[in-house]
Amino acid sequence: MDLRIFTEPQQGATYDTLLTVAKATEDLGFDAFFRSDHYLSMGSADGLPGPTDAWITLAGLARETKRIRLGTLMTAGTFRLPGVLAIQVAQVDQMSGGRVELGLGAGWFEEEHKAYGIPFPKEKFARLEEQLAIVTGLWATEVGKTFDFHGAHYDLTESPALPKPAQAKIPVLIGGHGPTRTPRLAAQYADEFNMPFASVEDSERQFGRVRAAAEAAGRTADDITLSNALVVCVGKNDQEVARRAAAIGREVDELKANGLAGSPAEVVDKIGRYAAIGARRIYLQLLDLSDLDHLELISSQVQSQLS
Repeated sequence: MDLRIFTEPQQGATYDTLLTVAKATEDLGFDAFFRSDHYLSMGSADGLPGPTDAWITLAGLARETKRIRLGTLMTAGTFRLPGVLAIQVAQVDQMSGGRVELGLGAGWFEEEHKAYGIPFPKEKFARLEEQLAIVTGLWATEVGKTFDFHGAHYDLTESPALPKPAQAKIPVLIGGHGPTRTPRLAAQYADEFNMPFASVEDSERQFGRVRAAAEAAGRTADDITLSNALVVCVGKNDQEVARRAAAIGREVDELKANGLAGSPAEVVDKIGRYAAIGARRIYLQLLDLSDLDHLELISSQVQSQLS
């Protein structure tokens, strides 16, 4: 089971804070550092000092880290034109020496689009499907050949399809709860399918749909890595768990029901339940980025029991 650290910087984090967490992620033996792609805080958070851009952040981290994978859960398809996104991600992959992964979603948070003047189209899923075709098509085009795409939303003519990423194929992540279109899109384009903030039971149902869609598309069920994203709140004792829950404005019982919370033994046990339904990777949503002792505890007493 791979454990990856997943951050939500729109809630309030500087680049320097993210760099500190990413370096701790690497030093403590975690598999990857991922971040959300949002420009506006959610809930009661003030978001100070303001948002950081996902791919600018990852470009910086690409030069400051050596081993960990770097990526997004999920890049909003509404934020960037697909040709531009393909260039950005390929460049960051080069900057990292081939450690980048692209999570790409349709975009959903209308308020942040209004706040920063970003168009929020009514039909987003069809755009996402074209974006996936374009981004992956540009990367797969042989050097010296051109790429064309003529869709309802995007039109590319004789693109040189450059630059190329360092990796032969950048892993693409698709995720979500949709019962029909999402599994179909994952079967067509995804190297990994992520089920965000879902119970074991709901995850098992969605994983089954993704496996079935993969087989219908001529892939084997094991071709797609299955993963979950879950909030994490671990403590050596009840008092420490309660303190960490309070720091992120959550209740312990709710966190235990909907995330990975409690003692290291409790968290290892629950991770085992996700592993039993096919999850091979967990993204730990770390909401208090100042609590590096939390990361150390997870590394020494949770991750160590999963290897």
